[in-house]
Order: sequence, then C-alpha cells, then structure tokens
Amino acid sequence: MQFTDIISIAGYAIEAVGVLVIVAGTCIASAAFIRSFRNLPEGVAYTNYRRQLGRSIILGLEFLIAGDIVRTVVVADTLENVAILGLIILIRSFLSATLHLEVEGRWPWQADRRNPG
Repeated sequence: MQFTDIISIAGYAIEAVGVLVIVAGTCIASAAFIRSFRNLPEGVAYTNYRRQLGRSIILGLEFLIAGDIVRTVVVADTLENVAILGLIILIRSFLSATLHLEVEGRWPWQADRRNPG
C-alpha cells in the first residue's frame, strides 16, 4: 500500500466521521425533541431542536471539509481538483456560516453578546 492510498483512506474516513456526526446528531436531537415536546412551552422545544440539529450539521460539515482537503491536496493535486476543492469549501463554508447565524443568532466572527469573555 502506497502513501497516497493511506492518505486517501484517511480522507474518506474523516468524511465518514462527518456523515456519522450529522446522522447521530439528527437522531439525538430528534429524540430530545420528542421527549421534551410535551414538557416545554410552545416553540421552545422546536427552537432547541433546530439549535441541536444545526450544531450537528455544522460540526459534520467541518469534518467533510477536512476530508476533502486531505484527499485533494495529497492524493489528487491537479489544478482542476484544487479548483473544485476551493468551490466545495466555499459552498460548505457558506452553509456553515449561515447555519451558525441561524442557530446562534450572530455571525461566527461576531462576539457573543449573551456570554462576553
């Protein structure tokens, strides 16, 4: 087995972790929503569900980006593949930032007004 094969497998493994994070986060958030639906005031359970779900998607996207970077830079280092990687990272970063805005109510680079420090 060559070095590039090992790195390629590592990249796919990192991406698989990203998918697992999203799936597990979805299951955990859904279970918590079902348990808390009747006990919380209207809208609170839904808001909590969206926050938990959004956080798992954001974390999963980070793993997916990392896997893409590892595989593209080390394994397929052509200019076309690097351009495709750049586009993928741009799209996933945009999704991550907009999800962060929706979940936290602020952009990732803004200070948290609720918890300064």
